[in-house]
Amino acid sequence: MSEDFRLDMGAPWLNLLATRGRHFGAQPVERLPTVDRLREWLAAAELTPLAPVTDSDLDRARELRETLRPLALGAVDARAPTAEQVRALMQALAPEPVHLAALERLHRSAPPTAAAAFARLAHQAADWLTGPLRHDLRACPEQDCRGVFADPGGRRRWCPSPACASRGRVRALRERRRERS
Repeated sequence: MSEDFRLDMGAPWLNLLATRGRHFGAQPVERLPTVDRLREWLAAAELTPLAPVTDSDLDRARELRETLRPLALGAVDARAPTAEQVRALMQALAPEPVHLAALERLHRSAPPTAAAAFARLAHQAADWLTGPLRHDLRACPEQDCRGVFADPGGRRRWCPSPACASRGRVRALRERRRERS
């Protein structure tokens, strides 16, 4: 599996979840192994902070990711969150003032720190998980993946990874052949 970032899950907070691929498999893929990779991911998510990104920021990014994963899967599977899961998300919801500018498009100022960038992601996740967008969340049925993605049309079966769709289709074909014999 590629170590390229997955930026096609439907929202930056969902893309953060995809920074660990095949999460439930025997050999998960860590796409944020270093501070440099976290910097690259933040840039790809248009969340480059003004302050330097540190090792503790890398730990916080992974912690936020693993705070959000069970909440997202719980929303997909219609499971109520635990008090501990809610408490962990609440801790990530640091207040941050919004500064907007009218440039070539509406522009939001860069986060001052990586922690502020993570707070933006946490707010986005909280908005999705508590509002009508939660109904658009799906989880890939591949047991080693279970990647959470947005599916506003309700038509997708697998996450955007071609590997998951390919494995799922092959498995379905084998099952149909087995049923016919």
